[in-house]
Amino acid sequence: MRRTLTLLIAGLVAGVLAVAGAASAADAPPEIPLTIDKDQFQPSEVKVKANTPFVLVVTNKGAKAAEFESKDLRVEKVVPAGKTVNVRIRALKPGAYAFFDDFNKAATGRIVAE
Repeated sequence: MRRTLTLLIAGLVAGVLAVAGAASAADAPPEIPLTIDKDQFQPSEVKVKANTPFVLVVTNKGAKAAEFESKDLRVEKVVPAGKTVNVRIRALKPGAYAFFDDFNKAATGRIVAE
């Protein structure tokens, strides 16, 4: 009887974990690619769905470090040369949000939440 109860509890726990894992995978925020190449962001304008969090996948193809920064979003992230970093962005209200490379002020762009 005790063994049956233990197996039943183990099965229930495994089932709950499987459902939770599937739910969290389904809720994964969308990933949006952004590249820094030749001292410019490509694309310079990123469109996202308003009120939905997302992840910017920023790849620096340059030979020196860059920094993704946005005062509007209160985000700063250094991107080493030749590397990729993920920048999690909270759900945004509709509007435009500027960003730039703090190491190269000429590299600018914006996120448009629609």
